[in-house]
Amino acid sequence: MTDISLDKAFHALSDPLRLKIVESLQYTEYSVRDLCAHLGVSQSKLSFHLRVLKEAAIVRSRPHGRWNYYSLNLQKFAALEQHLADLRRYAAAQPIPVYPSDPPK
Repeated sequence: MTDISLDKAFHALSDPLRLKIVESLQYTEYSVRDLCAHLGVSQSKLSFHLRVLKEAAIVRSRPHGRWNYYSLNLQKFAALEQHLADLRRYAAAQPIPVYPSDPPK
């Protein structure tokens, strides 16, 4: 995963409403209309946030009739999880720095 895609993904997940969207989509897909009703937000506001999530590959959409249905992109979450696990392993392997109580002058 590139730094740019990580940046987009973490930026997309940094907004409280976008996190609510992700939480809502974790068990089922939603149409835009149903997701608006579920979250109590306007379609224009939801569409903006869905676009950010889609550009970061956090969600996927599929057309069905008049509506687009959104679901989580589980491959992206697996890649993010792997990246965080790699960072955790790296951090665990590093010695804990010991700082003197009085820094040198």
